[in-house]
Amino acid sequence: MDATPNKPGTFAPASAALGRSGRAQFGNGSASALSMKWSALHDAAQAVASIAGTPCPALSQAIRAFPAHVRDASGPRRAMAEQGIEDLSAIMESGLSALLAALARGAHPQAAALALWNEFVRTRDGLLHLALSAEGTTRRMA
Repeated sequence: MDATPNKPGTFAPASAALGRSGRAQFGNGSASALSMKWSALHDAAQAVASIAGTPCPALSQAIRAFPAHVRDASGPRRAMAEQGIEDLSAIMESGLSALLAALARGAHPQAAALALWNEFVRTRDGLLHLALSAEGTTRRMA
Protein backbone atom coordinates (compact mmCIF):
# COMPACT_ATOMS: atom_id res chain seq x y z
CA MET A 1 0.00 0.00 0.00
CA ASP A 2 1.30 3.45 -0.91
CA ALA A 3 1.75 5.74 2.09
CA THR A 4 1.87 8.93 -0.01
CA PRO A 5 -0.60 11.52 1.32
CA ASN A 6 -3.37 12.42 -1.11
CA LYS A 7 -4.19 15.80 0.40
CA PRO A 8 -3.36 18.74 -1.85
CA GLY A 9 -0.95 21.25 -0.40
CA THR A 10 0.93 18.76 1.76
CA PHE A 11 4.09 18.91 -0.33
CA ALA A 12 6.56 21.75 -0.36
CA PRO A 13 7.37 23.15 -3.79
CA ALA A 14 10.60 21.97 -5.37
CA SER A 15 12.11 25.43 -4.86
CA ALA A 16 11.81 25.01 -1.08
CA ALA A 17 14.87 22.74 -1.13
CA LEU A 18 16.92 25.50 -2.71
CA GLY A 19 18.59 28.19 -0.70
CA ARG A 20 18.80 31.83 -1.68
CA SER A 21 21.75 31.10 -3.95
CA GLY A 22 19.70 28.62 -5.95
CA ARG A 23 21.83 25.72 -4.72
CA ALA A 24 20.41 22.75 -2.88
CA GLN A 25 20.79 22.80 0.89
CA PHE A 26 21.92 19.39 2.08
CA GLY A 27 22.21 20.02 5.83
CA ASN A 28 23.97 17.16 7.58
CA GLY A 29 24.13 15.24 4.31
CA SER A 30 26.44 17.88 2.85
CA ALA A 31 29.49 15.99 4.09
CA SER A 32 28.32 12.99 2.10
CA ALA A 33 27.70 15.14 -0.98
CA LEU A 34 31.13 16.69 -0.51
CA SER A 35 32.69 13.23 -0.29
CA MET A 36 31.02 12.22 -3.54
CA LYS A 37 32.21 15.37 -5.30
CA TRP A 38 35.73 14.89 -3.96
CA SER A 39 35.76 11.29 -5.18
CA ALA A 40 34.38 12.27 -8.60
CA LEU A 41 37.07 14.94 -8.91
CA HIS A 42 39.75 12.33 -8.37
CA ASP A 43 38.13 9.99 -10.89
CA ALA A 44 38.23 12.82 -13.45
CA ALA A 45 41.83 13.60 -12.49
CA GLN A 46 42.77 9.98 -13.07
CA ALA A 47 41.31 10.19 -16.59
CA VAL A 48 43.25 13.41 -17.22
CA ALA A 49 46.48 11.84 -15.98
CA SER A 50 45.89 8.90 -18.29
CA ILE A 51 45.45 11.20 -21.29
CA ALA A 52 48.58 13.11 -20.22
CA GLY A 53 50.52 9.87 -19.99
CA THR A 54 51.54 10.59 -16.41
CA PRO A 55 51.11 8.25 -13.47
CA CYS A 56 48.32 9.04 -11.03
CA PRO A 57 49.62 8.26 -7.54
CA ALA A 58 47.45 6.51 -4.97
CA LEU A 59 45.44 8.80 -2.74
CA SER A 60 47.09 9.62 0.57
CA GLN A 61 45.26 9.49 3.89
CA ALA A 62 45.13 13.31 3.96
CA ILE A 63 43.44 13.39 0.56
CA ARG A 64 40.92 10.70 1.49
CA ALA A 65 40.13 12.43 4.80
CA PHE A 66 39.67 15.89 3.26
CA PRO A 67 35.82 15.84 3.32
CA ALA A 68 35.90 15.05 7.06
CA HIS A 69 38.31 17.92 7.68
CA VAL A 70 36.03 20.29 5.76
CA ARG A 71 33.01 19.07 7.70
CA ASP A 72 34.81 19.87 10.96
CA ALA A 73 36.17 23.23 9.80
CA SER A 74 34.84 26.56 11.03
CA GLY A 75 32.21 28.41 8.98
CA PRO A 76 34.41 30.69 6.84
CA ARG A 77 37.09 28.06 6.29
CA ARG A 78 34.45 25.49 5.39
CA ALA A 79 32.77 27.88 2.97
CA MET A 80 36.11 28.61 1.26
CA ALA A 81 36.89 24.89 0.94
CA GLU A 82 33.44 24.11 -0.46
CA GLN A 83 33.75 26.97 -2.96
CA GLY A 84 37.20 25.71 -3.92
CA ILE A 85 35.75 22.28 -4.66
CA GLU A 86 33.02 23.86 -6.78
CA ASP A 87 35.63 25.87 -8.70
CA LEU A 88 37.89 22.87 -9.20
CA SER A 89 34.90 20.82 -10.37
CA ALA A 90 34.09 23.45 -12.99
CA ILE A 91 37.69 23.50 -14.22
CA MET A 92 37.91 19.73 -14.41
CA GLU A 93 34.52 19.28 -16.08
CA SER A 94 35.21 21.74 -18.87
CA GLY A 95 38.84 20.65 -19.24
CA LEU A 96 38.07 16.95 -19.41
CA SER A 97 35.25 17.60 -21.88
CA ALA A 98 37.65 19.52 -24.12
CA LEU A 99 40.26 16.76 -23.88
CA LEU A 100 37.73 14.07 -24.76
CA ALA A 101 36.47 16.13 -27.70
CA ALA A 102 40.03 16.55 -28.95
CA LEU A 103 40.63 12.80 -28.65
CA ALA A 104 37.41 12.11 -30.54
CA ARG A 105 38.68 14.29 -33.42
CA GLY A 106 41.92 12.32 -33.53
CA ALA A 107 44.10 14.97 -31.85
CA HIS A 108 46.79 14.19 -29.32
CA PRO A 109 46.13 16.54 -26.36
CA GLN A 110 48.84 15.23 -24.01
CA ALA A 111 50.30 18.69 -23.37
CA ALA A 112 46.89 20.17 -22.55
CA ALA A 113 46.10 17.18 -20.33
CA LEU A 114 49.39 17.62 -18.49
CA ALA A 115 48.63 21.31 -17.91
CA LEU A 116 45.17 20.40 -16.55
CA TRP A 117 46.68 17.67 -14.36
CA ASN A 118 49.22 20.11 -12.90
CA GLU A 119 46.49 22.69 -12.25
CA PHE A 120 44.38 20.04 -10.52
CA VAL A 121 47.27 18.97 -8.27
CA ARG A 122 48.18 22.57 -7.32
CA THR A 123 44.57 23.50 -6.56
CA ARG A 124 43.88 20.27 -4.66
CA ASP A 125 47.01 20.74 -2.57
CA GLY A 126 45.93 24.30 -1.79
CA LEU A 127 42.54 23.05 -0.64
CA LEU A 128 44.21 20.42 1.51
CA HIS A 129 46.41 23.06 3.09
CA LEU A 130 43.35 25.22 3.77
CA ALA A 131 41.50 22.40 5.50
CA LEU A 132 44.46 21.00 7.41
CA SER A 133 45.82 24.31 8.65
CA ALA A 134 42.72 25.18 10.68
CA GLU A 135 43.90 26.63 14.01
CA GLY A 136 47.42 25.46 13.23
CA THR A 137 46.71 21.80 13.95
CA THR A 138 45.70 18.80 11.97
CA ARG A 139 43.10 16.34 13.11
CA ARG A 140 44.37 12.81 13.54
CA MET A 141 42.29 10.27 11.70
CA ALA A 142 41.91 6.75 13.07
